[in-house]
Amino acid sequence: MKQPLALILLAVATATALPAYAQLLPQAAGQGNQPLDRIVAVVDEGVILQSELNEAVRSVQQQYASNPGQLPPIDVLRRQVLDRLILMKLQVQRADDQGIRVSDADVDQAVNAVAQQNHMTAEQLRAAVEADGNSFAAFRRQLSDQIVAQRLHDSVVRDQVSITDSEINNMLASPSYKAGEVHLAHIQVSLPAGASAADIKAAQDKATQAIDAIKGGMDFHAAAIRYSDAQDALEGGDLGWRRMDEIPPAFADAVGTMKPGEVSPALRGPTGFHILKLEEQRAPSRQVVQEFHARQILIRPSELLTPEQARQKAEDIYNRIVNKHEDFAKLAKENSKDDTTANNGGDMGWFMQNDWGSTIAQHLGELKDDQIAPPFQSEAGWHILERLGSRQSDRTDELERNQARQAIGNRKAEQAYDDYLRDMRSGAYVNILVPELRDPNEQQPSQKSS
Repeated sequence: MKQPLALILLAVATATALPAYAQLLPQAAGQGNQPLDRIVAVVDEGVILQSELNEAVRSVQQQYASNPGQLPPIDVLRRQVLDRLILMKLQVQRADDQGIRVSDADVDQAVNAVAQQNHMTAEQLRAAVEADGNSFAAFRRQLSDQIVAQRLHDSVVRDQVSITDSEINNMLASPSYKAGEVHLAHIQVSLPAGASAADIKAAQDKATQAIDAIKGGMDFHAAAIRYSDAQDALEGGDLGWRRMDEIPPAFADAVGTMKPGEVSPALRGPTGFHILKLEEQRAPSRQVVQEFHARQILIRPSELLTPEQARQKAEDIYNRIVNKHEDFAKLAKENSKDDTTANNGGDMGWFMQNDWGSTIAQHLGELKDDQIAPPFQSEAGWHILERLGSRQSDRTDELERNQARQAIGNRKAEQAYDDYLRDMRSGAYVNILVPELRDPNEQQPSQKSS
C-alpha cells in the first residue's frame, strides 16, 4: 500500500527538533476552489475552511489506512483535527503579532529536509504531493507555519527557562535519575486556564472513560487517538524514550512502580489529567568514550594571504616539521591562527573525536599515535594535525551532568510553552460555526479579552 509522506520538519534553521505540540499535520491543504466550501471556525482575525478540515482529516485517515480501527468515530476525529488547526492558526497569528517572519529560503531548506527524510529529491517530493491531489504551494505554507511555531516556541521559553547548579545537583542525587530510561505513551485530558469545578469534573469523567476503555480491551494508542487532548494524540500519544529525570517528579514516582505494559491511573497534573503507559525500560550504563590527544597548526586565508598562499604556507610548515624535524610547538606559536591553541604550542588537550568538527574527526581517525597528517583544508583554513595519543575514558559523571542540565531545560520549556498555549487558547476568540464540530463540554463562542 502506498505510504503517506513522513512530513517531519527538521527545523534546520533553529537546529532544534520540533516540540511535540508543534508537530506537522500529515498533509497540506488541498488545491481546491470548492463551490460548496464554507467557514467552519472563526479564530480571532482568521478563519478555517471546510476544505482545510476535510483535507487534514483525510490525511490522518491515510496515515492509519492499514489500521483504521485505531481511529475514533469520524465526528470525534473531525473535532480533534479542528482543534489542532485552531491551535496552529493561533500560534501563527501570535507569531505575526510579535514580528516573527519566515523567508522563502527557510521554507526551501525545510522542503529539502522533508525530501531527504522521505529519500526523495525536492522535485520528487513536489510530484508526490501533487500526485495525491494536494497543492504544493499549500504544502509550503504548512511548512512555513511549522517554522513559525518553532520560532514562537523558542521566543516564549528563551527568557523563562534558567537552570541552577543546585537544581542539577538535586536531580543527580535523586533516586529517579539513577533509574535509566523509559519508553512512554500518554493520554492527556486537558483543563482550560482557570478551570471551574465543572471543567474539572468533565475532564475527570473523560479520563475515567479512557481508562475503562483500555481495561475493556481497547489498544492504548487507539485510546490516545480517541480521548487525548495532547498534540501528539493523533500519533497514538507516543512520547518515545525519555530519561526518568525528564519526567515531572509526580509522574516519575508513578512510573517508577510500574512494569512494562502497565497503565497508570489518571494522574492529576497542572494542565489536566494524565494516563501513562510504560512501554519499555532500560537501565543506565556507564558512558565510556574514546578520547584523543592532539595538537594542530591552523593557517587561515586573509586579506594578506590568499587561499593558495595559505595552502603553500601549510605545506612548507609541514615539510619543516616532518623533513627538517623543527619543533611543532614552536612553529605553532609562531604561525597558528587558532586562538585557543596557538599559545599552548597547538595543544588541543584531550577531547572526543567529533568535538573539533567532522573534518578534524575524519583525519584523526585515520592517524596513529605520534603521526602527523599532511595539510588538509576545512572551513576554518588549512590544518596540520598531529595525533599524540588516545585512551578510553569514563565520562559518565560529566555526561550525566550535561544531560541533567538539558533534561531540566527541556522539562521547564515544555511546561512553559504548554502553559502559554493554554492561556493563548483560553484568551482567544474561537467560534466554531458548525454545531457537530463543537466540543460538547465547551460553550460557543469562546471569547475573552486579550
